[in-house]
Amino acid sequence: MSDKRSEVNEAIRAFLGRANKLTEFDDATPLFADGLALDSLETAELSAVLEDEFGSDPFSAGEFAETVGQIFAYYDQLAS
Repeated sequence: MSDKRSEVNEAIRAFLGRANKLTEFDDATPLFADGLALDSLETAELSAVLEDEFGSDPFSAGEFAETVGQIFAYYDQLAS
């Protein structure tokens, strides 16, 4: 796992822990419904956490992330 991916992974897990959400996930885990079950406010909060931590976030960058893997892919793309 790359350093950036590890950092993003940790930021997501920390946010989910504070939000009392499932903290076990993989790339295919949906952010909504049967996955992490984020609602719109939690999605906005996660967006703010990622923006604060990494200077940008996948939710306001054009395509809206729907899975954890899409969040990782966004940061992987920025790193390359």
